[in-house]
Amino acid sequence: MSSTPIVDILMYHSVSQGSGPTTIPPDVFAEQMDAIAEAGLPVITLDDLVEARNMGKPLPERSIIITFDDAFLDFAEAAYPVLQGHGFPAIVYLPSDYVGREELWIGSGATPRKLMDWPKIKELAAEGIQFGSHAVTHSDLTMVTDDTLAIELNVSKAEIEDELGRPVDHFAPPYGLLNTHVINLASSIYKTCVGTRLAQAGPVDNLHELPRIEMHYFRDITRWKAHLAGRGGAYLARRKALRWVRERLPWM
Repeated sequence: MSSTPIVDILMYHSVSQGSGPTTIPPDVFAEQMDAIAEAGLPVITLDDLVEARNMGKPLPERSIIITFDDAFLDFAEAAYPVLQGHGFPAIVYLPSDYVGREELWIGSGATPRKLMDWPKIKELAAEGIQFGSHAVTHSDLTMVTDDTLAIELNVSKAEIEDELGRPVDHFAPPYGLLNTHVINLASSIYKTCVGTRLAQAGPVDNLHELPRIEMHYFRDITRWKAHLAGRGGAYLARRKALRWVRERLPWM
């Protein structure tokens, strides 16, 4: 075990056909999961990470956490069978007001994708899939009032806990948008919060501002295997630099 373990927290949305940044084709997803298995890297949970931080539980030198935002129906149809085949745990973040409906939030695709309904979510929870909160209405939480923010964070947690009968300890803000106010309130309600900052998670990362690896950057399976083998630092640095430029020059 290493005193400075590194965790790659993978971020997925939809596992379906398409070319957008929130879509990974099923065959590519299967290849990515096969590569993790071939690399022999352990897939752990956010609970494992919390225990390591709070209780001193040792972590492997390098490990993987698999996350999905939005709870699209294709998770059950295309992603879960692959995860189940490898015995990989995963967490799915639910926008509770959209369960059983189509995505209708800002940034939705031209053809709205359907989310899982509660019976399917309960079925997967019984199989070991963990569910977290993705707020209530999939809104930009950095732009809402204090009262609305409290509702988005607390009501989503309560609704999911009522349906599943188990604690909901983990949160992902819609669009990955965080500010100090959101982080502070989320930290009083949830054990972790993941965003969209592009990086591997290390021991100094705040549990309520955890970075993730956006997997649309690794559709090239050769590049993904190189990353898993520890040879992806230069590519990840380039992606981070390009994102930094795009965020400041939005016309690019």
